[in-house]
Amino acid sequence: MKLENWLRLIAGIFVLISLALGYLHSSYWHLFTAFVGMNLVQSAFTSWCPSMVVLRKFGVKE
Repeated sequence: MKLENWLRLIAGIFVLISLALGYLHSSYWHLFTAFVGMNLVQSAFTSWCPSMVVLRKFGVKE
């Protein structure tokens, strides 16, 4: 998989996990969902996401 595919996968997993935790544990987990969403919006304009640094260190190809 390429870098963009990994980013989408990780963001989707984070959203689903935080929604589940917000429903089952505490509604404050929905703030993490909002944080992921804000990072997605920011990356749409800048073409950069903090997860890209980590994924590149793991050797994910562009």
